[in-house]
Amino acid sequence: MDSSADPAAAARAAAHAEVVAQLRRPGACGGHPAAAGLIETHLSSLLLAGDRVYKLKKPVAFPFVDFSTAALRRQACEQELRLNRRTAPQWYLAVVAVRQGEGGAAIAAPGRPLPGPAIDWAVQMRRFDDRQLFDRLAGEGRLDAAQVDRLAGVVAAFHAAQPPLARPDGVASGTCAIVRDNASELAALAAGSELGEAVAGLQRWSEARGKALSALMDRRAREGHVRDGHGDLHLGNIVWADGTAVLFDALEFDDRLRQSDTVGDLAFTFMDLQAHGLPRLAWRFVGAVLEAGGEWSALPLLAWWAVHRALVRAKVALLARPAIADADADADARAQARARHYLDLAAALAAPPAPRLLLMMGLSGSGKTAVAGVLAECLGGVRLRSDVERKRLFGLAPTDRAGLSLGLYTAEATRCTYARLEALAADALRGGVSVVIDAASLRRDERDTLRALARHLGAPFHLVLCEAPDATLRERLARRQAAAADASDATTEVLERQQQFTEWPAEDEAAGLLRIATDRPWPALEQAVVQSALRLAAA
Repeated sequence: MDSSADPAAAARAAAHAEVVAQLRRPGACGGHPAAAGLIETHLSSLLLAGDRVYKLKKPVAFPFVDFSTAALRRQACEQELRLNRRTAPQWYLAVVAVRQGEGGAAIAAPGRPLPGPAIDWAVQMRRFDDRQLFDRLAGEGRLDAAQVDRLAGVVAAFHAAQPPLARPDGVASGTCAIVRDNASELAALAAGSELGEAVAGLQRWSEARGKALSALMDRRAREGHVRDGHGDLHLGNIVWADGTAVLFDALEFDDRLRQSDTVGDLAFTFMDLQAHGLPRLAWRFVGAVLEAGGEWSALPLLAWWAVHRALVRAKVALLARPAIADADADADARAQARARHYLDLAAALAAPPAPRLLLMMGLSGSGKTAVAGVLAECLGGVRLRSDVERKRLFGLAPTDRAGLSLGLYTAEATRCTYARLEALAADALRGGVSVVIDAASLRRDERDTLRALARHLGAPFHLVLCEAPDATLRERLARRQAAAADASDATTEVLERQQQFTEWPAEDEAAGLLRIATDRPWPALEQAVVQSALRLAAA
């Protein structure tokens, strides 16, 4: 936005720049003796003073945010402090005044109040190691699956801790309006550039897809899935600290943009992992969060929300362009390229490959769950675990061991479990998401039912048979039982019963059958599964 076209905006920006310059003087920023460092975003100026950070809101007035007065900025600072203490109370300390003294603007040192009127406000934070930001880890190839798994657990727990917000019918219309407004703001920023056509196409897609999903949005609102989330959960707002993922910098300036279906938060992280060239970790993250809360009904909304989040980041990139005519051409080109990157990703998310259904088969201990996870990540889909969904039907956590006393493994419980897997898979496939069902599938009728579902929905079907020697199966089961950290309750006794009744694939099941020998070191097995997934995707 060109502030030179608005004299009031230009005056506010100049005044803010002067205050920031004064605060950078030695001793002026919380009493820190050295000159303060500075990081700027399109909305904030962050002053780095020793082990503290002082975050000031810029006096901007965009269509989506208004920080044009000191009162509005103070209100936003207080809201930021409240919201972020939900996830990072160890870092968010206080809202402090910026006072105008005889020597210039200053923030008081602890226990040493300053005279003079308050001219602005800042959020005081403890400084963390920004080398551990998830966007840095991802960009430098240091983000691993264990960190993403921990992040998924943190996000799932955060959402579960937020009470559902009462929302009448009409959530869909409000959400679609937010998406429409963001796209319109992006279109205005891209007007006259080579990006305009791409933005227009994504506007049309978002509008049509939003209408098609409106009934699901309203239903999920009635079911309690609209919560006060984070609102800006890209990788730059997540950091690895003290052995866990910490969420910070929640969106504070508009409740409507933060209080949404929980899939809106997931979609931001999912999109940004994709933007960093990490699609496997993106699908791993989504699958883990949805599995934790049983929120599989969100899957049809994922791509729509992810496209919206990509368009948000494209808008942010264009807002960061130099605002004056004689601006640095290289900086402008970088901003345009960044916006183009997100637009290209949005276009890909809006047109995913046709979904497919994979059904695992194998005796207990044959490695089905690990193989299914890799297949789902590589194919761009989710894994549905029979062990987890069976226990969910009985109100149990995945690692609860009360199954035998509650009748989890009766014939009727098994029938209900497969019926649930079938229903969940159908919703996902209709929503355009591939599914890998992680179940033993040892009986022919179990496999035939899911094969028929794929045929009915026009989705390619593959049966994936995992095989390993008996000694390997028994050793794995013993190790898993000792760890007691997995959803499976299988024992060697269960294995022996399975071996007696298993109906191995018949000749008429050979089409689409994929056999995987799992008795090899994990790196070799993983690579073999990745290659198999690539062949399936290319078929």
